[in-house]
Amino acid sequence: MGEQGGTRPGGSARPLSEVYDTALLDLDGVVYAGGEPVPHAVASLRTARDGGMHLAYVTNNALRTPEAVAAHLTELGVPAQAHDVITSAQAVARLIAEQVPAGSRVLVIGGEGLRVALRERGLEPVDSADDDPAAVVQGYGGPELTWGRLAEASYAVARGVPWFASNTDLTIPSARGIAPGNGAAVEAVRIATGRRPQVAGKPLPPMHRETVLRTGAERPLVIGDRLDTDIEGAFNGGVDSLLVLTGVTDPAQLLRAEPKHRPTYVDEDLRGLLTGQPEVRSAGSGEGFACGGWTASVRGDALVIDGDGGRLDGLRALCAAAWTYAGDGDRSPEAGKALARLGW
Repeated sequence: MGEQGGTRPGGSARPLSEVYDTALLDLDGVVYAGGEPVPHAVASLRTARDGGMHLAYVTNNALRTPEAVAAHLTELGVPAQAHDVITSAQAVARLIAEQVPAGSRVLVIGGEGLRVALRERGLEPVDSADDDPAAVVQGYGGPELTWGRLAEASYAVARGVPWFASNTDLTIPSARGIAPGNGAAVEAVRIATGRRPQVAGKPLPPMHRETVLRTGAERPLVIGDRLDTDIEGAFNGGVDSLLVLTGVTDPAQLLRAEPKHRPTYVDEDLRGLLTGQPEVRSAGSGEGFACGGWTASVRGDALVIDGDGGRLDGLRALCAAAWTYAGDGDRSPEAGKALARLGW
């Protein structure tokens, strides 16, 4: 298997669903997008679960309650219960409860998921900066979130009330494309106040802690579509990860990944759970890296790829060549022609 932050994707002779006991799955861009299932997601998850793998759904989206998320998953064809769902709302509610007195009022800028999570921790959600809140919490509020709610947060934060955010994802995938995420709304309040919140969601430790506490996973595999939340969160937690190319990360971004954003495995979609992962091997001294029928290397300052076969094997070989070239630095070889050769 590979190493988090290593210089090449890992390999596995056995299906990943057999190697790991628990899949810690992101939702948006991995299982569904805009409420509709991602191709191959439902069948792959059902097969993995039927084979004995525990499925846990870990999302930075704080809008919906775990019960609502579980109901949606069940409607899509992946039976789930509320305890299978871990949200950034739960993580941030725990973080707040550790810092304010029991029963404190908390100004909520977001949806029902935040309110339910706060009540579970014995805190009282309120709607106005004039309600004497002990804290302000911001989470994704969906398309209906108004500028007036952001103003309410700004009034309280400017007065010195402690400020928390469920997560700071700048974007969120939808059926129609990429939309502004909670991080964009957090930025509006930051600009208005000059302050920064405490953040609970991926990739930060509070979310990993919440996930471990709620799942009891012993051999977890983090599965996501974002390098800066899912993969970095796995890196911070010291666990393996699988990047799927069904959400916001494209192959060009993957090739430019810095060490903390390099997944252990990469696959097109969740079918990658059900298969082994081919080994990426050295092609010989100065000859680059091979995977399947492809060999990738860096010539000058550009990636080149030779051979034939599945394009995903070619991408894995390119990752090894690009990441080795970059090392722990931020330099990146030109990749356009090599990716075009693979059809990306």
